[in-house]
Amino acid sequence: MARRPTIEDLAQSAGVSTATVDRVLNGRQKVRKETAQRVFDAAQKIGYHGTGLIAQRMRADLPYIRYGIVLHKERQDFYQDFRAELERSVLALTGVRADLKIRFSPSQIPADFVQEMQTLSREVDVLAATAITDNAVTEAVEDLQARGLPCFSILNDFAPGVRQSYLGLNNLKVGRIAASVIAMAVHNPGKVAVFVGGHRWHGHELRETGFRSFLREKAPRFQVLETLVNLETRELTYEATLDILHRHPDLRGIYCAGGGMEGAIAALREVRQPGDVALVVSELTSESRKALANGFVTLAIGTPLPLLCRDLFDAMTRAVLDGMTGSAAQHFLQPDLYLPECI
Repeated sequence: MARRPTIEDLAQSAGVSTATVDRVLNGRQKVRKETAQRVFDAAQKIGYHGTGLIAQRMRADLPYIRYGIVLHKERQDFYQDFRAELERSVLALTGVRADLKIRFSPSQIPADFVQEMQTLSREVDVLAATAITDNAVTEAVEDLQARGLPCFSILNDFAPGVRQSYLGLNNLKVGRIAASVIAMAVHNPGKVAVFVGGHRWHGHELRETGFRSFLREKAPRFQVLETLVNLETRELTYEATLDILHRHPDLRGIYCAGGGMEGAIAALREVRQPGDVALVVSELTSESRKALANGFVTLAIGTPLPLLCRDLFDAMTRAVLDGMTGSAAQHFLQPDLYLPECI
């Protein structure tokens, strides 16, 4: 059986004295960061049993930051993926000792978002959320910022001009991408439909604006129907899609600017052949991936969650350590585009 590495072995491998190793392990006296890192690297290399303790001692002097995130639609696949990526990303943070608290708003009602944000604000040092755009939310963010708690909007740019920064896609551009793909995929004139989650989702409104402006400018052969609100639910989207397919036989395309795409996919599977109607959806999930493979989805426009989470934690960390900035910035990410041949 291989001999268990000792402190002497570790000291020799790291090129330091056993007394220095002892100080790193027990934290009785300060050790230069570079020296502690050398001991840690050597411990990993030789398989020293106290490697975890060394890592803990190295992090003891790092700043401690409590990160808070408020999301919604807890049961949706996308938000489950988002939560998992947030949890992975916080574990990868260096230079800080991090604690992450994630809460889900029980509904899209402004008061529910405000309640979750206010409750969580008492437990964290910095906050980010996917709240809707509403005066009540803006006032809550203004109050939290005035109390010294940096607030970030993610995916949907709520409280513009008040929040610390927005991180997410350029939603106007996303809408134009959706329209351009439908225009390229469909050659016959006809009608197209747009679903948004609600009129309080600023990001959805920007996507709708970009979608309509592109078709008006580049593809006037299409008539965009009155915008449909689906509350990002499968059921409403399913019923509404069946209805517009029945009332408009010349429907050529559908754009789901937010959630609820599962309902549109299910309706198309029932009454149309693959490719009869060009469908553009938001995010790549197990459902949209399958529909892409089967020809019922033309394009899925995704949020690069690993990059978003990395940049979000970086911005939140700087806001805590360096102080809040006076400017309300925007940080746009390049969307991920998934065509059938991409999966």
